[in-house]
Amino acid sequence: MTSGAIRTLFQYNAWANARILDAAVRLTPAQLLAGGDAGWGWGSVRDTLVHTMGAQWIHLERWSGRSPRTALDGARFPDLPALRARWDEIERDTQAFVAGLTDGRLDTVVEYTNLTGERWAYPLWQQMIHQVNHSTQHRSEVAVMLTQFGCSPGDLDLLYCIDVGGAA
Repeated sequence: MTSGAIRTLFQYNAWANARILDAAVRLTPAQLLAGGDAGWGWGSVRDTLVHTMGAQWIHLERWSGRSPRTALDGARFPDLPALRARWDEIERDTQAFVAGLTDGRLDTVVEYTNLTGERWAYPLWQQMIHQVNHSTQHRSEVAVMLTQFGCSPGDLDLLYCIDVGGAA
C-alpha cells in the first residue's frame, strides 16, 4: 500500500461523507432522529452518522498514540449543524495526518487499547483501510435511510468521485 493510494482513499472518504451530510440537511428534525424501517445502522440517521464520525475520530486518536476509552455520545449532537461542525474538525485533523504519511510509516505497527480494554496491534495501512471501509458500510446504511426519506445522496462510488474531481 502506498501513501498516495491512502491519500486517494481518504479524499474519497471525505467527499462521500460530505455528500451524505449535504443530503441529510434536507431531513426534518424528526427524520434525522427516526429509526430506519429495517433496523439498519445505529438506529437513526443521526446516531449512525455519530457512530461513523466517532469511529473516524477514535482511529485518528489511535494513530496519534492515544487510545480513547469512550465513544462520542450522540446526545452531544442534537442536530446536523452540531454534528457537521465536529466532523469538520475531525476531517481537518484526518487530512493533515494523511498528508504527512510516507510509505514507510504505513508499514509501522500501531498498538492500541479498544473501548473494552483489549489490546490490539495492526500495521497502520490495514487500520487506515479498515477505517475507510467502516465508513463505507455505515454511509451505505445512511444512504438507504436518506433515500427512504426522499433525500438520496446520489452516487457515492469511488470512480464517480474521481471522475467529478473529488479525489486524486
